[in-house]
Amino acid sequence: MLKLVLTGIWVAVVTLGAVYASIQMSKPVDPAEEAAKRKAVQELVRGEMITFPVITNGSVEGYFLTKTSYIVDKNKMADVTLPIPAVLTDEMFTALVGDRVIRVKENHGFDVKEFREKIRKALNARIGTDAVVDVIIEQVDYLSKEDIRKPGTEDEPEERWREDHRRKSP
Repeated sequence: MLKLVLTGIWVAVVTLGAVYASIQMSKPVDPAEEAAKRKAVQELVRGEMITFPVITNGSVEGYFLTKTSYIVDKNKMADVTLPIPAVLTDEMFTALVGDRVIRVKENHGFDVKEFREKIRKALNARIGTDAVVDVIIEQVDYLSKEDIRKPGTEDEPEERWREDHRRKSP
């Protein structure tokens, strides 16, 4: 009789253990936990302020100024031996000026999502891996030649210099 009771207890314990293990294994992965793991391997690489000339018909029409930063995968970037900020700046200049992404007079609107995706794909192609996860645009500006040089302001610095120099001369 004691054997039968001990066998029943043993079967109950094994069954409860198997049910508990199957429930634990069938739980879906917590999205917050998965996102935390992804963020743990990501790093922010700060970009520099870059000025691109906007050239139309052989003349400079204005300047496109942008400052971007990049979220990269640390594990994939470990294999890259190039200086990352310099490569990112060079590739961004090539993609935007060489591939004529910036066409101010032709584009009436500026699609930020397309701009970010184009830069991300170009950078990943250049470094040979999908290390750039996201592109963060910190600043985007466009200055036309008219914005830079307004009529009547070209001679003012020289005139101020002459006045200052006359005052300092004995």
